[in-house]
Amino acid sequence: MTPTGPAELLATWEAGLAQHDSERSLLLHHAARPGAATDTLLSLPVGEREADLFALRRALFGERMQVRVECGACGADMEFDLDATVFGVREHIPDGPLRVSEGEWVVEFRLPSVADLAAAGATDDPADARRLLVARCTVSAVRGGEAVPPERLAALLPAEVQRRLAEAAAEADPAAEVTLNVNCPECGGATPAELDIASYLWTELDTWARDLLLDVHLLATAYGWSEPEILALSPLRRRYYLELCADV
Repeated sequence: MTPTGPAELLATWEAGLAQHDSERSLLLHHAARPGAATDTLLSLPVGEREADLFALRRALFGERMQVRVECGACGADMEFDLDATVFGVREHIPDGPLRVSEGEWVVEFRLPSVADLAAAGATDDPADARRLLVARCTVSAVRGGEAVPPERLAALLPAEVQRRLAEAAAEADPAAEVTLNVNCPECGGATPAELDIASYLWTELDTWARDLLLDVHLLATAYGWSEPEILALSPLRRRYYLELCADV
């Protein structure tokens, strides 16, 4: 993947300022796959998007990730470093639908796509979100030898079958969700924490963009250069010119 240039990244940041999380994730995914059509990105399995965003993060900000988590037991702040190279690694994804058999039920389904996740995220009720994902991703459902339409699954599908579906999807596409189990050095308690790469990367991009705009302001004031001229400089040369400004 070719890292996106500073002008394009600033445009991504500016476009995302007034957007919600799902729109920002899509903007970041476009930055990870320049030229890809929106429909193509939305149709990808969630784990493939996460892998793309981890790759973009490594290309832009390196392999070291600094994470802060609050202990669920004692409330202590825990800070630690992660190696970004171990996340977003995708194994072979099944070509066809997945299959779960449980009791009288046989369900075939595909992995949730980015569009499926966005649709489920539009509801605040986790149970409704799960039912929506099941209905959208089901290829076929049979109970006792009789086909069940996907739109009726929300009312008929037992909780145990839904759990098996979620487990099968997680096993087939483990990159779709990264959960850390962090042990607190203060109380010893373990706290599960989801690593949301889209949110993490957006926070980093926001900090980077604001710092870069300050650099542009200082260099434009000192030398009268335009923003495109300043952005065309390498980060090392920009830093050197800023140091010269400070010495004046």
